[in-house]
Amino acid sequence: MERLILADATVLDGVNPSAAGRTVVVEGDRITAVTPGTVVPRDGDRVVDLAGRTVMPGMFTCHFHATYHELGSRPNVPYGNEYPPSYQALIAAKNLDTALAHGYTSVIGAGAANEVEGGVKRAIEDGMTPGPRFWPSGRELSTTGHANDGVPWHWGMPAPGAVRLCDGAEGFRYGVREEIKRGAEVIKLFVTGGHGTTAPKDRIEMTRDELAAAIETAHSRGALVRAHLVNKPAIMMALELGIDIVDHCDEMDDEVIAALVDTRAFVVPSLHFPKHFLEVMGAGLGFAADAIRADLESMYAAIPKAQAAGVRFVLGDDYGAVGFAHGLYGREFRLYTEHAGITPAEIVGWATRNGAELVGRAADLGTVETGKLADLLILDTDPTVDLAVLAEGTPRAVLKGGELVHGQFPG
Repeated sequence: MERLILADATVLDGVNPSAAGRTVVVEGDRITAVTPGTVVPRDGDRVVDLAGRTVMPGMFTCHFHATYHELGSRPNVPYGNEYPPSYQALIAAKNLDTALAHGYTSVIGAGAANEVEGGVKRAIEDGMTPGPRFWPSGRELSTTGHANDGVPWHWGMPAPGAVRLCDGAEGFRYGVREEIKRGAEVIKLFVTGGHGTTAPKDRIEMTRDELAAAIETAHSRGALVRAHLVNKPAIMMALELGIDIVDHCDEMDDEVIAALVDTRAFVVPSLHFPKHFLEVMGAGLGFAADAIRADLESMYAAIPKAQAAGVRFVLGDDYGAVGFAHGLYGREFRLYTEHAGITPAEIVGWATRNGAELVGRAADLGTVETGKLADLLILDTDPTVDLAVLAEGTPRAVLKGGELVHGQFPG
């Protein structure tokens, strides 16, 4: 079998400091060697001289809304029914390919309209459209009258396309089973208000019994469970009940940090959107600007403490919301390093190794090691030295399973 030999590479493997003068060998869809010095090519091998450029693992974005496109720009149209489902499938395919071009070879859904994401995943796997490895989500689940249940009916549909209303423990068991049946591998729950919703952050939208039933049912069928969680009582309840992913976690304090370490749950702070919203809207937000600013400052202070304690953070945010387009992903790197004091090496770990652990794929994704899938990025510089290569641009080349899917090899 023909091999791809990436010669004279600086390897940032996702665990150790960068190492120069390495050769990475790819055969089929796997890495077969990462070695100092050179490798003698065989007949038919392709040798690419990287001249010191960096090879790092493909990245994970772990809070992704594939069907979002300028969400919120049409306030009189129900949430999730801004476009017909067939149109939303095209939006999702485009957004997923955008993520791939930016180096995110793996994407984890965080809520989507209708039954779109499962079908788009199948199209990617069947080779009908390019895209990353994808763990699709479905409609968000919450109770009647929760923050996103305040819009009129539309097109004869009984509820907004991005929401499934459930009430009572049995209602949530049924709702979770239905979303999994329709292709969801990640169940999204709305447990509190706050963080970009119209409901106050201290509101808890689900009862303990409802949350327990949703989590137990999802886990019994092999699905991950994530939840919009802002206030501390709800965060602690969800952690006690076994939530996998805490979205936002705005009231993270020492007690929450200890519980996150104990339960091994993952956190997606998703601070880029509120920061962006604050910068764009400014004084137009009135008193709400002060609340957003206070939440950001609180999280900026808590995140380095949580990182030092061993909390597992991952990247991702509400891209596709109004004024917050897909493709702005790289700005997260600057946000967490400049405002929360996370080092470039640590943020690379969020984007690679932690993402693989989240989906239970650390055995074959997330690092550059022999035997792992060849999901690789080729960058002109080392991001632990100059983070701009990730924060302000796209990789020179993106490989998924050993195949060049975006960009081009140097030379």
